[in-house]
Amino acid sequence: MSSSTTSEKGSEPSQVTFRFRCIGCGSIAGSAAQDFRCADCGNLLEITNSSWNSRNPAALKSLWRERRTLNEPLDLSGVWRFRELLPAPDPEQHVVTLREGNTPLYELPQSSRATGVPRLYAKHQGMNPTGSFKDAGMTVAATFARQAGYGWVACASTGNTSASMAAYAARGGMRSLVLVPEGKISWSKLSQALDYGALTCQLRTDFDGCLRLLQELVRRAPVYQLNSINPFRLEGQKTLAFELLEQLDWQPPDHIIVPGGNLGNSSAIGKALLEMLEIGLIPRLPKLSIIQAEGANALVRTLREAGGSRLVSVQAETRATAIRIGNPASWEKAVKVLKATGGACEQVSELEIAQAKAEIGAEGIGCEPASAVTLAGLKKLLRQGFVKPEETVVLVLTGNLLKDPDFTMEFHRGTLFQGTADEQESAKLNRFRHPPVVIDATLDAVMKTLEQAEKSDSTHSNV
Repeated sequence: MSSSTTSEKGSEPSQVTFRFRCIGCGSIAGSAAQDFRCADCGNLLEITNSSWNSRNPAALKSLWRERRTLNEPLDLSGVWRFRELLPAPDPEQHVVTLREGNTPLYELPQSSRATGVPRLYAKHQGMNPTGSFKDAGMTVAATFARQAGYGWVACASTGNTSASMAAYAARGGMRSLVLVPEGKISWSKLSQALDYGALTCQLRTDFDGCLRLLQELVRRAPVYQLNSINPFRLEGQKTLAFELLEQLDWQPPDHIIVPGGNLGNSSAIGKALLEMLEIGLIPRLPKLSIIQAEGANALVRTLREAGGSRLVSVQAETRATAIRIGNPASWEKAVKVLKATGGACEQVSELEIAQAKAEIGAEGIGCEPASAVTLAGLKKLLRQGFVKPEETVVLVLTGNLLKDPDFTMEFHRGTLFQGTADEQESAKLNRFRHPPVVIDATLDAVMKTLEQAEKSDSTHSNV
């Protein structure tokens, strides 16, 4: 598959050809099967392009920076702005975009003081159009589904993927099918898929069961799969790393810490880091570390019990619904990335996730529970000495606070751990809770409540 693209400012038109390469045996395929696996060994495929490593890094940096001032549809996208390192559709009119990417990099002053890490940042992918990092990958995958002429696209999802896919399908004039586990998805995420017109099926199984059924479906029906095993998804998601390094003036941080669910995002970021090093965009690799919930720790167990040689599946259970996955599809890619960058893989408890989420919220930016594993994991990696306080750390926040408002409300009302084994221990989190206060509608009552809050709150004494 190939396409032509013309760069701005006198650049010569170039024929961009990409191929599918097996991450296991390394064999090259001219096209990808619907399950995106190698016909020889069954491993997942990824996209490769031999012309990428011949690019001029200084020219790329200048071109990408200039595009930030332009108003063409592709330049307004924080994904397609980096199109020299993406598979290019033919023609570019096929591109399906909602102006994704361009997400902020925040400093975290309160968390910096609490952890003792002065240079601590959060790359907030929850500021994408549908509220999660999925949009960066979906714009590329939906574009190639549209180019291939598919009328239907489909995904199995714990919520964020379904919202993103439904939005991009609607934008691209395609219909979408969503398979979600019944009762194990945030209503706010499900409502997005419904509003964007998806045919939504709640299945009496978990995410892994939904994914297995989807893979059977796409072999029998003309439906294009848009889960993260689709290598076009990872190509879009890797632009997070390009944008992050640009925001840091191309000076790599020491650590990038990512939540681990189906492991496509960490795989994509790792792929981007390796490509940037090869091209010469960065002088060294950051360590990419992956954090999972204790109740959905398949990668942690895979590394500890099997040395990364085989997947150790788990029955996933965590309130961080976006990473409630026990059989992650991209585990082999994630193992490869961890080894290549020298990163770590850790797990954190439900209490640690809840506390970290409240602490990120206190910074005024907020995130969904799955994103908060990054801050909780950082604390653990600091205690282990893997991360040094003087190092630069970037936490990747994958989803918006409004993705799971029930978690937030239950936490602040004190009911999140009610009836669980953590109920008694959760009392130590009371200082992070800010429940609504019901009082009489009088000035005196408001003044008294204000005075009490002033006396009891030391959080804002020196912001």
